[in-house]
Amino acid sequence: MSAAIRSTKFAGVTGFVVAMGLAAGPALAAEENGTLRQIIPGHYLYNAGFQNAGVIVTSEGAIVIDGLASEERGRHVRETIRAELGLEVVYLINSTFHNNFTRGNAAYTDVVSIGSELYREDLAALMEEDMVSEAERQARLPDMTYSGDMMTLYVGGKEIRIIHNGPAHTRGDSIIHIPEDRIVYVSELYFSGRFPYMNSGYIGWIEAIDRALAMDVDIYVPGQGGEDMFETGFPGNARQSMLEFKQILVDARDAVQAQIDRGASEDETAQSVLLEQYSGLSAYDVQREVVVRRTYRDLQGTLE
Repeated sequence: MSAAIRSTKFAGVTGFVVAMGLAAGPALAAEENGTLRQIIPGHYLYNAGFQNAGVIVTSEGAIVIDGLASEERGRHVRETIRAELGLEVVYLINSTFHNNFTRGNAAYTDVVSIGSELYREDLAALMEEDMVSEAERQARLPDMTYSGDMMTLYVGGKEIRIIHNGPAHTRGDSIIHIPEDRIVYVSELYFSGRFPYMNSGYIGWIEAIDRALAMDVDIYVPGQGGEDMFETGFPGNARQSMLEFKQILVDARDAVQAQIDRGASEDETAQSVLLEQYSGLSAYDVQREVVVRRTYRDLQGTLE
């Protein structure tokens, strides 16, 4: 299937070539500035709380992955890149449409922003539901979208593959693959050391992780995970950590299916599938029932 490109404001963008092909919560009330850490030469992670933004260095400037929770935070990402790397941001690539990853898009109105067409649709619907201003709407929506499997940017000598890998955490998820550096930024496809947030998720998340794990890469960069993940083995343990995260989803699916097989209702399943082996993870208390209920509906074909 061919990919189609949709551009809004930047129909005549220069400095890159687009190739089309095939490919296998709310903002924080009181924000603290995040920190920039090197993953490998040319690749960085800006961590703020549990939310991460990826940073790819090219000879033409920096590419940022995910806008994060607020315009203030987005500005700090840019200021940090300028101060520590001596670079300006030239592209913003978004994966998830949720507020805590897109409100910061407003800090990038002067650069080309990109996401999947499904990402754009879901972000537009979310902002309509939130009744945001037209100015905020325009600031957060992408300038360019793609439909199909993949689009490729060639920026500053690097090949940047933006691959649709949903439905997973959301239906419009993208992952960003840099083949020559054997690294892929998977955004919220992978939470390091956290229980999954599944308010917009699907059981297809499991297959999406499997597709990512089958890629010829060494490093998987998560969209969620505290700065301490560097002290606990990242990036060397990223594949194993993502496998452990996937197991949460597998265990939830299998436990819910067992309840369905015995004729349990959704409420009965939500009460009985406790996944207590993961009770020590951050977000377990607020997301355990969400994961069980959405998994139940997805398996039953009733998920809206």
